[in-house]
Amino acid sequence: MREDSATRIAMLKPSRLAPLALFAAMAAVLGFSLSNDPRKMPSMLIDKPTPGFTLPSLEGGGAGLASADFEGEVVLLNVFASWCPGCRIEHPTLLRLAADGKLPLYGIDWKDKPGDGARWLGRYKSPYLKVGDDRTGRTGIDLGVTGVPETFVIDRTGRIRYRHAGPVTEEVWQETFEPLLAELKGAR
Repeated sequence: MREDSATRIAMLKPSRLAPLALFAAMAAVLGFSLSNDPRKMPSMLIDKPTPGFTLPSLEGGGAGLASADFEGEVVLLNVFASWCPGCRIEHPTLLRLAADGKLPLYGIDWKDKPGDGARWLGRYKSPYLKVGDDRTGRTGIDLGVTGVPETFVIDRTGRIRYRHAGPVTEEVWQETFEPLLAELKGAR
């Protein structure tokens, strides 16, 4: 005698459905996580003071970089690494900004092997006034860095006003950074 499909489904034990339910739940979570764009994730530090830090110089000698270096002026803080493909994409834009001299640009070399960041900047030229070496990544964690490159706009009072994840291209600069910086520089 043949069983119809409704009878067969009714006869399935709940324990046989558990793996299927678990798979469906995992697929939903994975699908949701893949739809999150880290470039659009807001920073928890917006309008909050820049976390205090003091980093050694990238070259090993001389002055390093400290959060106190940003006091009293609007600055850009760029987090980069020699192994970062996006950092190579944004580098010409950063060099142009440095050449313009309108805005102080500081850098943090994040989680790089000893000497790699300095060699990379030697090869491609450094756009930064000062560069700190965050070899352990601790300062990046305090800033909420999710990957490199990331660029922060810090206002005169030392508050983080904007975080950009991804390369700073000319288009991004014109559409996002320029209007914000004009507003911040105009506010006294």
